[in-house]
Amino acid sequence: MNETLNAPRKIGKRCTGIIQSLADVAAAEECTTINIGGFTVPAGQTFALAPPDGAVVSLTGQITFGVKNWAGPLMTITGNSITFNGNNHNLVGNGDQYWDGQGINGGAQKPDPMLRINMGGTFENLQLVNSPGRAVAIGGSSLTVSAVTVNNAAGAAANSKSGGKPAGANTDGFDVSANNVRIQNSVVTNQDDCLAINRGTNIVFTGNSCTGGHGISIACIGSIKSGVTVSGVTISNNVGHVNGLRIKTVNTATGSSVLNVTYSGNKIVGATQFGVLIDQSYPNTLGTPGTGVVINGVTFSGTNTVSVGSSAHRVEVNCGSTSSCTGTWNFAGLTATGGLGSTVKNAPVKGGSF
Repeated sequence: MNETLNAPRKIGKRCTGIIQSLADVAAAEECTTINIGGFTVPAGQTFALAPPDGAVVSLTGQITFGVKNWAGPLMTITGNSITFNGNNHNLVGNGDQYWDGQGINGGAQKPDPMLRINMGGTFENLQLVNSPGRAVAIGGSSLTVSAVTVNNAAGAAANSKSGGKPAGANTDGFDVSANNVRIQNSVVTNQDDCLAINRGTNIVFTGNSCTGGHGISIACIGSIKSGVTVSGVTISNNVGHVNGLRIKTVNTATGSSVLNVTYSGNKIVGATQFGVLIDQSYPNTLGTPGTGVVINGVTFSGTNTVSVGSSAHRVEVNCGSTSSCTGTWNFAGLTATGGLGSTVKNAPVKGGSF
């Protein structure tokens, strides 16, 4: 990927910095090699790391975050051309001590996100366990993320604070607001979107597994501000086990666009609500759609197979008008089976079996 600066250029020293507490961070950030040992981050503080350009950062032990009701985030990493290797160690967010079934939009305040990646380079081999809210928020461009596991499986059970609902909520796996991002060979078990793309261009999500959540989403476009663009997205060779492939745009939004989205080689098994959902009526699913966000060009290539449960919808496309859903919509590579059938409204869909 072509490098995009995520922070001012920072020249490091040829030394090895060791971090075993937050007090060690400032000195270690001067070095081009940084080793992070296992330690506990005090409650209410962010582990903020800004290595020099081209630094190699290695995690050599488990990082645990103390518990406090505050805004977060719990950890950030910022920089250019960074190589981060978690060596399959854990970040433990203690989300089970926050979860109340209401997520980050209600109930007790929860630090969010657990990890914010504002770096370019490579980020790999890390496990995030029990994020209080969203697990990983990506704002850094020119980034490849590989072999990251988000394990919020415990959030599927109710607890004493959740009123019989799953305790975990808004536990998104990856939220992306950046350009030139590739997420690959990763595993997400959670209670919200596996992937949520909020804005950005040239985004690839490939070879990943999603369990328990709301699916792989281009999410809520226009919910924060107008003039948002998502373009050049490839979703390929992923496996999903609860909900499938979604594009959601806000019914009152204006001046935003979703352009050139390609799905290839994905397999969705046993979706409980929707196999494929493209909806311009968010937050009222399959309500009255808006026309202020243009979706131009949606392609299903190769072989995408979707199976849904008996009460789920195979494919639902709910566009506000033929002027808000435009371009080529080639669904030839989509086969969807089971459930309640499919509906296409105001979109030039051709091909496919659903």
